[in-house]
Amino acid sequence: MQTQTHIDLKSIASDVLTRALKAGATDAEAVIYEGDEFSALVHLGQVDQLKESGSRAIGLRVFLHSANGKRVASTSSSDLTSDGLTRLIDGAISLARITSEDPFAGLPEPEEFGQLEGNLALYFDDVNKMPPAERIEIARRTEAAALAYDTRIQNSRGGDFDTATSHKIMLNSRGFFGEYRRSYCGFSVSPIAQDAEGRMQRDYWFSNARTVKKLDPPEEIGRIAAQRAIQRLGARQIKTQRAPIVFSPEIAQSVIGNIFDAANGDAIYRNASFFSGMLGEQVAGENITVIDDGTLVFDHHADGNPMQIAGFGTRPFDGEGLPTRRTVLVERGILKNYVMNTYTARKLNMKSTGNASRGLAGNPGIGAGNFFLEPGSLTPAEIIADIKSGLYVTETMGHGVNLVTGDYSHGASGLWIENGEIAYPVEEITIAGNLKDMYRNIVAIGNDLVFHGATATPTIRIEGMTIAGA
Repeated sequence: MQTQTHIDLKSIASDVLTRALKAGATDAEAVIYEGDEFSALVHLGQVDQLKESGSRAIGLRVFLHSANGKRVASTSSSDLTSDGLTRLIDGAISLARITSEDPFAGLPEPEEFGQLEGNLALYFDDVNKMPPAERIEIARRTEAAALAYDTRIQNSRGGDFDTATSHKIMLNSRGFFGEYRRSYCGFSVSPIAQDAEGRMQRDYWFSNARTVKKLDPPEEIGRIAAQRAIQRLGARQIKTQRAPIVFSPEIAQSVIGNIFDAANGDAIYRNASFFSGMLGEQVAGENITVIDDGTLVFDHHADGNPMQIAGFGTRPFDGEGLPTRRTVLVERGILKNYVMNTYTARKLNMKSTGNASRGLAGNPGIGAGNFFLEPGSLTPAEIIADIKSGLYVTETMGHGVNLVTGDYSHGASGLWIENGEIAYPVEEITIAGNLKDMYRNIVAIGNDLVFHGATATPTIRIEGMTIAGA
């Protein structure tokens, strides 16, 4: 069945390309995507929501070359009938004829196309083979474990279980053809803890993977989520001060993730980043090395057998048909590379780094592969033990980053550290600094680098930030 579907989809994409060129396009690119999704939400042991869906759609990007550049337009449709595809092609050509000419637009050069060869371990069919009743039972067990952990937890926002599989086919008029499948499964729970005065706190925890063989036990996830919720009870404000701040891995991701945003070629050519003009300059401490790698495949063991699993950001080719690769953005504090697609690279008179990302419609953007900060040698406990008085951040709120100036400000909550130990929870505070200073003042990096998604960062400690409270 899958083979027949694959043949049909490739034929449809090829037919659309041929028809677009006959209709007047001088270059064209077609992407077909199909996917299946399942989602179950259990609340207090009962199934609250159950969703299962499948989708299939095509995107078309066309170029009209002229003396002063290229006109480009894109359309997409979930109607794969002959009439639907005719409307898709006619719409793209009509739009392209009225768009402005752009000398930097266009597909990559033919010699730039390529893809990673071999099995990248992106897809595991056990994700779809697991019976729905078993998925629901995992969500139920996870929530039950959280509720059973402590009498102060009597409610939750539910336990869920999600799966998704996808199949992507891409081809263009310059000879590129590529396809790949991906799988995902995961579950989580968000318990609500309540103290004797009726004040409530919530938190969550989760497990996710490309294969069900790598999912953690539901009882373990429920217990961790419950512990995280309980430790927030009795939260208080603290006085405004400057103190060391330790960022948990899930919050450190957003702090370090701003390096990718600042090195984004789109922001660079618009001069909208504090990294503009900084290639080869020191932008962080010498202990900082940041890498984007779309090729990562990890060795694991399941049921006593060795197996390989691709990173969440791994794929054989980018959104334009260029092979994914490993790019060092910052090496020992020095800014080594920007991340670019073909368009931004042409604007900057550079070469694409294979970071093009795109949906079905619109021009390619710039996206990360597996983006991470290289880990250090300290355990999180050792980082905390070295702090006389400081903050361990477990949650941030709001969007408080200015990439032009580097200014950083977020609402936050977390745990106060006294004499190297967690003392009490804190909330209703704001943490502030400037990324240009923060990256130079990361004085400790944890050894706890774990990929729960395409971006991963270990625990980090930053000096010199302001905590605004009471």
